[in-house]
Formats: sequence, structure tokens, C-alpha cells
Amino acid sequence: MPTDSNSSMPNRTRPEDIEIRRGQRLLFLTVLFGVMLTYPLLAVFDHDTRIGGVPLLYLYILALWIMLVALTGYLVRKTNHKSRE
Repeated sequence: MPTDSNSSMPNRTRPEDIEIRRGQRLLFLTVLFGVMLTYPLLAVFDHDTRIGGVPLLYLYILALWIMLVALTGYLVRKTNHKSRE
């Protein structure tokens, strides 16, 4: 009966691999938010619509900024925590 060799060996990742993956994820996040801030998508939210007295375009940009900060913080903390173990 063959056994899975991966199940008996602990998963050891090198710190260099963690740094490379972190860089790739942060680069993807940068490109994604760069695309979300291009003219065609900004034009979708550029209307006279107001939510709570604030223009929709401003709320879109604010929401993107908050998501960018939150996701960046999550990615950096998640990879830092795993590299310490």
C-alpha cells in the first residue's frame, strides 16, 4: 500500500520562498488596484449621484484605498507570522 510521502514530512518553506511569494502577491495587488483606478472604471462611478451627500466617485476611491491598505496589511502580516514559526 503506497503512502503519501508529503503527509509524513513537515512542510518546510524557505524564507527566500516566502519573500518571493510576498513580492508576487504585493505586485499583483498593485496592478489590480492600478487597473481599478483607470479611466474606464472611474467613468462608471463619475455621476451626479450622492450617497450621504458625498459624490459616488469619491466614495469609490475611498473604498478602494481602504481595501488596498487592508489587503496589503493582511498579506504582510500573514507572511510575517508564518515566517517566524
